[in-house]
Amino acid sequence: MKYTYLGKSGLKVSKLCLGTMNFGPETDEQEAFRIMDAALDAGVNFFDTANVYGGQGNRGRTEEIIGRWFAQGGGRREKVVLATKVHNNMDDALDGPNMTNGLSAYKIRRHLEGSLRRLNTDHVELYQMHHVDRNVGWDELWDAFQVHINQGKISYVGSSNFAGRDLVKAQYEAKARHRLGLVSEQHKFSLLCRLPELEVLPAAQDQGIGVIAWSPLDGGLLGGNALKASGGSRSTRSQERVDAHRSKLEQFASLCRELGESEANVALAWTLAHPAMTAPIIGPRTLAQFQDTLRVVDIELSDETLKRLDEIFPGPGGEAPQAYAW
Repeated sequence: MKYTYLGKSGLKVSKLCLGTMNFGPETDEQEAFRIMDAALDAGVNFFDTANVYGGQGNRGRTEEIIGRWFAQGGGRREKVVLATKVHNNMDDALDGPNMTNGLSAYKIRRHLEGSLRRLNTDHVELYQMHHVDRNVGWDELWDAFQVHINQGKISYVGSSNFAGRDLVKAQYEAKARHRLGLVSEQHKFSLLCRLPELEVLPAAQDQGIGVIAWSPLDGGLLGGNALKASGGSRSTRSQERVDAHRSKLEQFASLCRELGESEANVALAWTLAHPAMTAPIIGPRTLAQFQDTLRVVDIELSDETLKRLDEIFPGPGGEAPQAYAW
């Protein structure tokens, strides 16, 4: 495994991040345990989860699975750089003005306590805002996070789904308070979703924020099976997405055959090749899927291959404003 620093922090993380969203809804507990054990054996030390993962009506279940895995001991907790998130409502049955999505200090404290309890730990290395909340000012946010940093419950703060302007604002406000600020931004980024190249990725690089790519296979569309599955085995919406991108996916499959690599691994390697990238999130449902992905960190895409990928999956044309101005 290869490692890098998480943004401007001194924390070293693996260049693949194990996503756990499937643990519970798609992957049973024992298989999840096997995947996490295999991840540590392979040197993958960066695990990402969220308090809401677990499936409808079972939010929190994924954190509980991870917590029971930690409880087995054997240095599991000590070896993991653990990231979880806060923002969304945890229980639709609980009504009230403070039970909705958001990032108030009230909510951060309550949801952090819940995550730590489910994860069977007294701290998380990275606590991420799952979405921006522009109704909450940075006075409240940075003070709320600093309380938990001082208490040793979180080590670093990250964001997810922030716009470029939100990243810059967060760092400006942190600097004014003599604080480290954000060390990471988790953002949707893939061959089929290249809009972040305009603003978000350049802003993250400029501000010393490491980028973690979520959905680097675009919901499985770039995983190699999209063209193989029959129409009856997927939802109408999924079929429509395949049909809309069929030509690109066929060209991509042909290129990957020439390279002798799977579509999934080429898509992940392309994501990892961006200079702003810390790690793409891999979300295996099975141990075999996880093991197939380990090769990604050793794949080096040539300039010619990158050019062909640009031709198949055109991006926004570069960074703003050069991409659209003289």
